[in-house]
Amino acid sequence: MFLNVVQLAESLGVPESVITGWVRDEGLPSVADRGRLLFDRSEVVTWAVSRGLAAKVGFLAPPQGEVHGRGKLELLLRAGGIWREVLPAVVIDLFVAIVAKLPGATPPVRQILQQRLRDPHGLSWAPVGGGLALPHLRTPVTMGRDGGLIALVMLKEAMTVPEPAPDEKGINRLLFFVAPSPRAHLEILGQISAALTRGNLHAPIREGAADEQILAAVAAAGKEPEK
Repeated sequence: MFLNVVQLAESLGVPESVITGWVRDEGLPSVADRGRLLFDRSEVVTWAVSRGLAAKVGFLAPPQGEVHGRGKLELLLRAGGIWREVLPAVVIDLFVAIVAKLPGATPPVRQILQQRLRDPHGLSWAPVGGGLALPHLRTPVTMGRDGGLIALVMLKEAMTVPEPAPDEKGINRLLFFVAPSPRAHLEILGQISAALTRGNLHAPIREGAADEQILAAVAAAGKEPEK
């Protein structure tokens, strides 16, 4: 089965210019046919898997992602870090810098994620109340079991986000996360949400507690049994 540039771009969730750039610079296998590029599906799958890329829907079947189990939240937060006194104007730049060091991701994957962070519609901000929001990519990329991170960003002043908060409070705490797979994305989102609403995580984050106190609260939250 052969795909054209448009189909492959849609399948991998990237602009068409990224596909042509990969042909030119990354050795993406292609054949020229009457002035257009065509891509053999099996060759593309092999190329994509070797670089940690996976299709989300459509023409290429996504490889099975590894899911972070309970108890991994602390490791993810240590990977992303705790950031204090951050100005709202530089939040996106900070997210881009954090993703540049994303564990378990290849350079092409980091490039995709950084492009999406710069896209005005690339993030879901997910305010949960109490001045806290859970920004995350609207369309996750499959990376594998060693990928993913959580970053806690404490803002110097409150910011407004496109999605209204349930209590209409300004946002001054962000738990930004990148998951290693779409399935893990949902699980991590659920674990964080449960820890904030049922556990003891919200208070140390809201109060700006010391890093080790926050990490201990995250570790405890990640080990809580399902209810």
